[in-house]
Amino acid sequence: MATTTAKPKLSASARRTAMLGAMFLMATSAIGPGFITQTTEFTVQIGASFAFAIVVSILVDIAVQLNVWRIIGVSGLRAQEIGNKVLPGAGWVLAGLVFIGGMVFNIGNIAGTGLGMNAMLGLDPKIGGIISAAVAILIFLSKRAGMALDKIVVMLGAIMILLMLYVAIVAAPPVGEALKNAVAPENINFLIITTLIGGTVGGYITYAGAHRMVDSGAAGVENVKDITRTSILSIIVTGIMRVLLFMAILGVVAGGAVLTSDNKAAEAFGHAAGDIGIRSFGVILWAAALTSVIGAAYTSVSFITKSSTPERTRNLITVAFIAVCAVIYLFLGQAPQTLLIFAGAFNGLILPFGFAILLWAGWRRRDLLQGYAYPKWLLIIGVATWLLTLFLGWNSLAGLAKLWV
Repeated sequence: MATTTAKPKLSASARRTAMLGAMFLMATSAIGPGFITQTTEFTVQIGASFAFAIVVSILVDIAVQLNVWRIIGVSGLRAQEIGNKVLPGAGWVLAGLVFIGGMVFNIGNIAGTGLGMNAMLGLDPKIGGIISAAVAILIFLSKRAGMALDKIVVMLGAIMILLMLYVAIVAAPPVGEALKNAVAPENINFLIITTLIGGTVGGYITYAGAHRMVDSGAAGVENVKDITRTSILSIIVTGIMRVLLFMAILGVVAGGAVLTSDNKAAEAFGHAAGDIGIRSFGVILWAAALTSVIGAAYTSVSFITKSSTPERTRNLITVAFIAVCAVIYLFLGQAPQTLLIFAGAFNGLILPFGFAILLWAGWRRRDLLQGYAYPKWLLIIGVATWLLTLFLGWNSLAGLAKLWV
């Protein structure tokens, strides 16, 4: 039987709060500056047909998260701890990949907060980025950092959804056309679908919510129902945000507007709702980037520490992680494109590698799951999805090739 760090049992209220925090940490980690840029670009490219890509990516994302959350949640172990028990050293390889990718992307996330504050308040992007990094640091310096983290990601997630809903309504998109294309698309683009999947459950994002859930103490066989429900809801929250952003951009494009600027999302919001739209975009981008800063930092550090590491120590390491990313951003202004390609390629490799380890634990290592009999139907879905992640990982190797072109 696997040994796990003993945690006090949570009350029903505390368990709900922990699950809600884990759900929004995963969802808001996925909703970052890249998420907004991708959704905008793809909507401009293929219009209403993008609805089909969203539906397919959500279904695949749910299949991944159902397995990842259940195996990590039932075992009470972090992904790298499971990896080291399945194959000694494999967990640390996974940890290294996640940490490297998380640090590079966090520089980009801090850059996103700066751009958000610029659109929202007119602040210089570098000043906005440093202020935002300081906000993230203060969260982890709080005496009740875990509770503060949960509440802030839930609040910012709700703000993003409400503002996006407002702009989507004002943009007056062709809802009927979008619904039709969701099931009978005029244009199917598999590259777009695979890009969406990698962006939603790639790299550190795969483990963000599950690790937060375990650290909160809401784990174990007795919590299987809550784990399953929360893992699905986390993807649905991400999907809702994707759909609302898609509808807002689609409404603008279908109305005849031609988006030509470097920041098409901000331009679209301006077309839809004038100055209020641009300010709303600033708030959404800032909230999306800040929660991604928090999610990337929290999850990356969870891979280089142990469950037994005191929470205060983990928080101080997380503060140092954010501070280093902020200093690099201050000197560079953004994550260098070459590094982003490098980290993106690694993200594509992390998903099949880490997912294979977890599926093996579910299939062959019942001892790690506290004797829990893992459902065969879930394993079958997991293996089928894993084969798709291999395809994604192969495609990601093309990103590495670009470094030497």
